[in-house]
Amino acid sequence: MKPKYKNDSEKTILNPARRSAIKAVGAGVAATAFPFIWTPSRAASKRIVVRDDGGIYTKAYGAVYYKPFFEQTGIEVVGVQANAEPTAQIKSMVESGTYSWDMAKISQPAILLLTAGGKEYLEKHNLESDPTIARIPKQYMSPYGVGTNVYSTVLAYRTDAFKGRKAPSSWADLWNVKDFPGRRALRKYPFDTLEESMMADGATTAQVYPINFDRAFASLDKISKQVDVWWNTGAQVEQMLNSGEVAMVATWASRAQSAMASGAPVGIVWNQNIWGCDNWSILKGTPNAAACREFIKFASDPKRQAALVEYFPAGLTQPEAFNYVKPEQARNCPTFPDNMKTGVQINAKYWQENQSTALERFNRWILT
Repeated sequence: MKPKYKNDSEKTILNPARRSAIKAVGAGVAATAFPFIWTPSRAASKRIVVRDDGGIYTKAYGAVYYKPFFEQTGIEVVGVQANAEPTAQIKSMVESGTYSWDMAKISQPAILLLTAGGKEYLEKHNLESDPTIARIPKQYMSPYGVGTNVYSTVLAYRTDAFKGRKAPSSWADLWNVKDFPGRRALRKYPFDTLEESMMADGATTAQVYPINFDRAFASLDKISKQVDVWWNTGAQVEQMLNSGEVAMVATWASRAQSAMASGAPVGIVWNQNIWGCDNWSILKGTPNAAACREFIKFASDPKRQAALVEYFPAGLTQPEAFNYVKPEQARNCPTFPDNMKTGVQINAKYWQENQSTALERFNRWILT
């Protein structure tokens, strides 16, 4: 398994400037170099276009979801890659009535941004009573999204840097330079970093939200001079883990797993992981909404979800799916029960309301 993809919290609601790269691709399904455009006046087609994360995701989804769905229903599915949280693109499509996509794989914070403020840019899926969908835990569901993958931020470390001595096991250990020496790195962004700072200061997972900014930044003050790298991209994290530039780093689990797949001696601390959920969401007004609902039901089957693990350590949202995953593979999945026990769910509503304040204060702090 070699998860060379953006995912895990590259899906942050705090990064609207990320470059958009819409590139139609398909794995086992037909693809084209140009996006398809529909207007509500046109008849519903036998093709739906789904915004996914590209890379390994489109490849895996093509094999596990897109191609089998076409074979069973005659409805073609084309996966296209877009920027991390394409809320602006979705709003533009809905407002103009021109649809490059019919549905999108987006986070719970993005869903809030697209359904709050008096105007809804997503369709209610109305699938709660479907027998398959009903088995998905409520924490992965909303009226506008069906949970399909959980992503996590974790503490990753080079195992060779701790050979013969105790390895880190918590965010407090990342902050503890005396007992856990070595070069370390944190993300140059408040999202996730403030949660880590709170837990490093002793907050339990239940005490993380609402984030006490004074406490979080006071905690960051204690470690700031010992942070050797403030990273900006997932690719940078992989490079650091592969080269051994850092001994410890707060990172998206997928990047640590990718480094491991490349042969780097990397360990993952699942304790106190910070997780969020990606959802299948239907764009408001698409003429292909009915086909999208059929696809969502198809893709939510536990056995189908389990098949994704052959491609990458998926954050399975169907608990039953683990019945079909090899134990050694299941342990690497963000939603493996043991990994979830001490994790904290990203509070989407909190970040919707506080992202601007957090970003402004963090940017001031990082310059001091």
